[in-house]
Amino acid sequence: MANTPNPLSTFKLDDLARFTKEGVFSSSDSPDYRVLYVGRDDVHGALAYVLSRVTRSIVFNQFGYDDDALDAQIVKLIEDDGVSVVGTLDKSQAGGVHERKILAAWTPKVRASFAVGQSATHQISHTKGGVLDSVLAWEGSTNWSNSGEGTIVAEDGSNVGRKAQNNTCTFHIHPIQVARFAEELHEEHIVALGQEAGKTKGV
Repeated sequence: MANTPNPLSTFKLDDLARFTKEGVFSSSDSPDYRVLYVGRDDVHGALAYVLSRVTRSIVFNQFGYDDDALDAQIVKLIEDDGVSVVGTLDKSQAGGVHERKILAAWTPKVRASFAVGQSATHQISHTKGGVLDSVLAWEGSTNWSNSGEGTIVAEDGSNVGRKAQNNTCTFHIHPIQVARFAEELHEEHIVALGQEAGKTKGV
């Protein structure tokens, strides 16, 4: 099991307040979800934080997988035999310069946790989200890249050199919606696996 002092079994949505511009959520906010906005909130920090608290499982589909730091966290989870990792990536994005470089560095064990493909109707696999430890889900328009997450690239923390798209990242904990999303993510993974198997057979 991953060694983390703050597992997601103790997670509260208000734990994400530190990553918002205000540093706090309203006391009358929703009991089920919080939304962070790229360009004003630290979406990268929030994603890294929740990944660091995973102890059991992650299933996700990420269109745009160009973040070396988040990839390193995923790889670490895969290398921990106590954590189940099921990842799906879009075929067209995986062929990009940086994403291809990330995938090329994977060991066979890491690659085996992923499927790369398209939707069931051979369109882009555009989902951007996942479910962690079956209790917390994230989804939205945020792709994993400097501009997609609005990452501050200057060492002094200023906006110098910063590029931020208009994206959202929603975190939610409603058990029914989390379970439904996990089912959808597993189905998308199975479709992509089938496409890879067909390619292997020369289909």
